[in-house]
Amino acid sequence: MNAPAKTDEFAVQNPAQGTAKIPDGVYAETVLAVEHYTDRLFRFRMTRPAGFRFRSGEFAMIGLMVGDKPVYRAYSVASPAWDEELEFFSIKVPDGPLTSHLQKIKPGDTVLMRKKPTGTLVLDALTPGKRLYMFSTGTGIAPFASLIRDPETYEKFDEVILTHTCREVAELKYGFDLVEEIKNHEFLAEIVGDKLKHYPTVTRDASYPYRGRITDLIENGKLFSDLGVPPLDPAVDRGMICGSAAMLKDTKDLLEKAGLVEGSNNKPGEFVIERAFVG
Repeated sequence: MNAPAKTDEFAVQNPAQGTAKIPDGVYAETVLAVEHYTDRLFRFRMTRPAGFRFRSGEFAMIGLMVGDKPVYRAYSVASPAWDEELEFFSIKVPDGPLTSHLQKIKPGDTVLMRKKPTGTLVLDALTPGKRLYMFSTGTGIAPFASLIRDPETYEKFDEVILTHTCREVAELKYGFDLVEEIKNHEFLAEIVGDKLKHYPTVTRDASYPYRGRITDLIENGKLFSDLGVPPLDPAVDRGMICGSAAMLKDTKDLLEKAGLVEGSNNKPGEFVIERAFVG
């Protein structure tokens, strides 16, 4: 791990950015690896500041110098709290103020990060239960990438169900990579055992065996029959939701219909929602 950025301004050069002064009060970290999954999705890993602490499931503000100004966006930290590096999973927006530049980063480039993480998709915001559902669409899987690699998740829950819905099969690969990584990890494999269930679905590929929006699969019961578990029960089931605005609303409505109550950092409940990436 490397030391935090200095408190005064200093120059950095990225091929996509040119030379610019980095503002004071932020970390300036080095990109270690970049993997492009599709023309819309990629992940990258970067150094972790020695003083940076976060809870698995939280997000941070990361950015780049664009011209002479920093541009930031909220990104869930996809790596678990114990990891010595930081991982992020991102969409590519051709004209996006940040992602149009971020998608071009390479190992050795500099990424900015503000010092204070936050977020509601944390274990502390849930009351005790037996089964934890993680409902995600697209890059909404990122906070769960952190949580499914955190031993504390499996100390608190007997069963963890990660659902991931995308438009096309190629967009599911990050989730499959995460599960494979856990199976082959030197200590996670034993801790996780058979507690983690991965339920990927697509909305546009008729050839894939698991199809449909996750909200439809909850409502018609197919999610539960496919997994061999009973319908949602507030006595034992807990939920986390991360996705588009419409997905958040519809999934929230279904969980509340089943009797689950929304929680927060200040008042733990039976499900939580991350709204930082909407709007």
